[in-house]
Amino acid sequence: MTESAHPEGLSMLEKRRIEAEILKEVYETLKESHGEDTARETIAESVRRSAIEQARAFAATAPGGPSLKAFQDVMPLWTKGGALEIEVKEQTDKSFAFNVVRCRYAETYKAMGLGEIGHLLSCNRDGAFCEGYDPKLKLERTQTIMQGASHCNFRYTYET
Repeated sequence: MTESAHPEGLSMLEKRRIEAEILKEVYETLKESHGEDTARETIAESVRRSAIEQARAFAATAPGGPSLKAFQDVMPLWTKGGALEIEVKEQTDKSFAFNVVRCRYAETYKAMGLGEIGHLLSCNRDGAFCEGYDPKLKLERTQTIMQGASHCNFRYTYET
């Protein structure tokens, strides 16, 4: 994996915490100058664009090109250090379904005073990541811990 895809040795949770420290100030500044709605919209769109670009970098380094298998192979970056505790429900060459039963991303954002926009900083990335990684990768998710559910239900499918 290239450094542009993800810095070696840095967990994704650590990377997201660093990004959130910066985005927290951007969010507060935008709220003061343009109001809360504009601040939220700007953060959401900026994070979405970032996720697409980061996904393109991951896709460029996927052995043999992007695929559901290559996507599954990089999952340890997101779960490293217990950042996510997941229960795999299904894992085939065309689908990958799991529930997140503990999300330290949510816990981190809440501890940083960012609970109100945690979903914009983290959950917002998941579907956008699919866009940048491979348009054949689709995500269906109806609930998240970040927004008060007991678990997040990730259902990825790969169109062939």
